[in-house]
Amino acid sequence: MGRELLHYENVCFRRDGRPILDNVNWHIEDGEHWALLGLNGAGKSTILKNIIRELHPIGGNIYIKGRRTDEFTGKEYAKTMSVVLTEKIKTEMMTCRDVVAMGRYPYTNYFGKLTDEDEEIVTESLRKVSATDIENKDFSQISDGQRQRIMLARAICQKPEIIVLDEPTSFLDIRHKIELLDILQEMAVRDKVAVIVSLHEIELAAKVADYVMCIGTDKTIEFARPESIFTDERISRLYGLTQGTYNSLYGSAELKRPQGKAHVFVVGGAGTGVFTYRELQRAGIAFLAGILYENDCEYPIAKSLAKDVIVNRMFEPIDEETYKKACAGIDESDYVIDTGCQVGAMNKRLKDLIEYAKKQGKKVLVKPDREALRQLV
Repeated sequence: MGRELLHYENVCFRRDGRPILDNVNWHIEDGEHWALLGLNGAGKSTILKNIIRELHPIGGNIYIKGRRTDEFTGKEYAKTMSVVLTEKIKTEMMTCRDVVAMGRYPYTNYFGKLTDEDEEIVTESLRKVSATDIENKDFSQISDGQRQRIMLARAICQKPEIIVLDEPTSFLDIRHKIELLDILQEMAVRDKVAVIVSLHEIELAAKVADYVMCIGTDKTIEFARPESIFTDERISRLYGLTQGTYNSLYGSAELKRPQGKAHVFVVGGAGTGVFTYRELQRAGIAFLAGILYENDCEYPIAKSLAKDVIVNRMFEPIDEETYKKACAGIDESDYVIDTGCQVGAMNKRLKDLIEYAKKQGKKVLVKPDREALRQLV
């Protein structure tokens, strides 16, 4: 058990004068990394803004280290918590380094000479977010992604016990998203900082969070470990998915499967068919897929996009019944695609399947590119 830093006690929230979440009970200990998930407008930002006292609950209490948040002065609060919001801060001719340095003296107008220790902390904070190359640039003139990194550096510079971030990856490219999440993970593990972050990227939340808060469209709240929250059914329900699917194994979403008669049969496996499945989906071409093993890395994607998937039991040679079912699928198709899956002792009948297609006079395409697949429309 860690040290409790944040505690919600029967808290009720409102937005624009109307209640949106009732009787929220929640606590966070030092070193825990929490991710908040939900649709836009569900209440993620409202919960965060109540933590940082930008908004105030209409009922219940919020405690920081056992003390009600409304009992803190601004300076006292800043010593415990730092904040990274998506809103832009107002600056007048300030360099990025000056903005970061503000984290050393929050809630003050201190712009005098920093101590040597402060200067070292500012430099280290800039280095952590890969921003030393822009430290002397005008903060108002940098890009949104650069601004996001500078605001994170300012929060790090504050040396907080709790850090609150509202969609911090919104303007970042993939490299800087990974770097940011690495920094947050390091702060939680090494420095025992409690990290509270709202995210839109479900796949990132599944990778970095110790715990997840899900806020549903019906205003219900679930708290759980990622392995309990990130199931296909729960994520589909949370986001109201009516078309397409979410795959909890890979943390990815697939668009809706093509409709109509399947006149293409894809012989794939071991990941070789993924490009083909998605290209056929983009072209609106319904297809069959097989023969795949139940534990094949591409099976979940094929299951989401194909009209039907012929599946064999894992760790066993392809049996006669499954092979005949695949042949029947080829009989119904006009085209057969060989994605180039390597054939061995267990799946050697894939080779037989291609030969069967040729004997039946089917047009066989071997590892076709995008243009070739588009000709099948």
